[in-house]
Amino acid sequence: MVLTSEYSKRFEKLPVSIYDSQAEASKVIVEEIIKQSQEKAKKNEKLVLALAASSACLQVYDDMIKAVKENRLSFKNIVVFGMDEYYPLDRNELQSHYRFIRECLLDETDIPEENFHFIDSSKRSVKGTVAEYCVEFEKEIEAAGGLDIVITGNMAMNEPGSPYNSRTRKINLNYTTRVSAASDFFGVEHVPYYAITMGLGTILSAKEIFFLAWGEGASSKVKKIAEGEVTPSFPASYLQTHSNVKIVIDKAASVSLTRVETPWLTDTIEWTPYLIRKSVFWLCKKLNKPILKLTDRDYNDNGMADLATEKGPASAINIKVFNDLQHIISGWPGGKPNADDSTRPERALPYPKRVVVFSPHPDDDVISMGGTLARLSEQGHEVHLAYQTSGNIAVFDHDVVRYLDFARESSEILGIDAKEADKLYKETKEALMSKHPGQPDPLNVRKIKTYIRRSEARAACRYLNIPDSNVNFLSLPFYETGGVKKKPLSQEDIDIIKELLQRVKPHQIFAAGDLSDPHGTHRVCFNAVIEACRQLRNEEWFKDCRIWMYRGAWQEWDVAEAEMAVPLSPEEVKIKRSAIFYHQSQKDYPLFPGSDAREFWVRAEERNHNTAETFNLLGMAEYQAIELFVQYKWD
Repeated sequence: MVLTSEYSKRFEKLPVSIYDSQAEASKVIVEEIIKQSQEKAKKNEKLVLALAASSACLQVYDDMIKAVKENRLSFKNIVVFGMDEYYPLDRNELQSHYRFIRECLLDETDIPEENFHFIDSSKRSVKGTVAEYCVEFEKEIEAAGGLDIVITGNMAMNEPGSPYNSRTRKINLNYTTRVSAASDFFGVEHVPYYAITMGLGTILSAKEIFFLAWGEGASSKVKKIAEGEVTPSFPASYLQTHSNVKIVIDKAASVSLTRVETPWLTDTIEWTPYLIRKSVFWLCKKLNKPILKLTDRDYNDNGMADLATEKGPASAINIKVFNDLQHIISGWPGGKPNADDSTRPERALPYPKRVVVFSPHPDDDVISMGGTLARLSEQGHEVHLAYQTSGNIAVFDHDVVRYLDFARESSEILGIDAKEADKLYKETKEALMSKHPGQPDPLNVRKIKTYIRRSEARAACRYLNIPDSNVNFLSLPFYETGGVKKKPLSQEDIDIIKELLQRVKPHQIFAAGDLSDPHGTHRVCFNAVIEACRQLRNEEWFKDCRIWMYRGAWQEWDVAEAEMAVPLSPEEVKIKRSAIFYHQSQKDYPLFPGSDAREFWVRAEERNHNTAETFNLLGMAEYQAIELFVQYKWD
């Protein structure tokens, strides 16, 4: 529930517009650009844009391109300034922000070359000192008439502590920033230590700023921007000092805003079953009380008097919420045979069930639902694994060398030509050593990395007693580019998923709803599964199929959202951990960790344990860990 009255927004210090989707929000922004561009043209002026090389802007850029092709927008009347660039970095490198904006937008428009001003940070291009180069860049902005509109998902590369009046300059990147960029450079060790960036003063000098944020992973940032204090330690907070900022987000990115997270504290609301659960769990956490110990006074003293009045007394609300929560707990994720299933999250029949578990990468299944996977297998269900992508870009080069070294040493046993094995080892090693940091792997190396991840996935499945014949590697085409940037999802991807589902005809589908994945692969993979299911909805077998969404690698479900909770004993936690450990290439140090440097098994174990602690606080039985699931419901 998203409240939109001005009273409900009273915690927000600048305008926040919440849309159902990126697509809906982007259309609004592009229409504003078209309008302002036309107004400028009437005055024989050009619209000046500052654009970020950010994935948050991609939908806007796509819609701009569409508007150009429809002759509704012309970049002949638009001047573009890039906002930042790594230093030093040649503009043609894959990681270059110049290349990003070129490929994702400008190459598809009619922009004249002289209308694009970018930060060229290659050492040979920066004449004189970097400081002098930055002054000249500021003069170019001034000569263009100043920035009209900034479209971004960040504050360029301004690190914490950046002065609010700073201008374009060279800046030292902190470790957190470099770790976040590690996926683009195929390892943090290849990320430059410096960047040239527009300053906060440069950005804030613009007449209008659109700040974009999508997905739950951005929700805490949105809350800090909209409701937090202005502080140098969080540069985006300076947006509050600007007179014409629009924070544009989707519903997922809004979940931490007060009007969304605790709407009963901001306005009068309709008390749906979900909001009742959510508010009661919030009250339990705030007061450190289990559900059945909450009193009418607790409700009245903490902004929930309306709930106690409408649905009370407190004891009646408590019992209803307690029973509902208790009923989602089940050690039988595939349904318990010969049992009354009227209050269970999964139906008892048919038994055993055919189950398809979709895993975006070859380890997301065990990281996110390894305990549940073990239960499904142990309880006799026919479990099929579907690994949607190869995950090959997440394998270190030294692992390739290690496997090839093993192959040449054991060539006699393997029955392969020793000289050929030795030649392949030496050629591959030489190719990897000569590869430029951040350069995509040659095709043969990508294949070896794919096979490494496949062998690990099979080993983990065998450990869980899932036969090799039930392990499917889909290698969806959208992913197989060799680089971090992927192709758009296509019908070809969806057809591959449909073929598997038609063959298995599952009663249960598990898919990753972990949409905070910063690289976006989980979101694309989930959309592919849902679209495939949408196209199969009229099939007779699909009418008896349920879709369960799991999380774990990047976030966990809110307990109030959960519709099935699978408890794990200490022994089952060890089983899950062991299954994760079979993915040896991902152990010890993940190649693409995001902003959390911990190993995925550590993250997942902590989340599962914290979930169990939450259930314990609410008054449920004390478990070692719990995995949560939400059932996908069609509109």
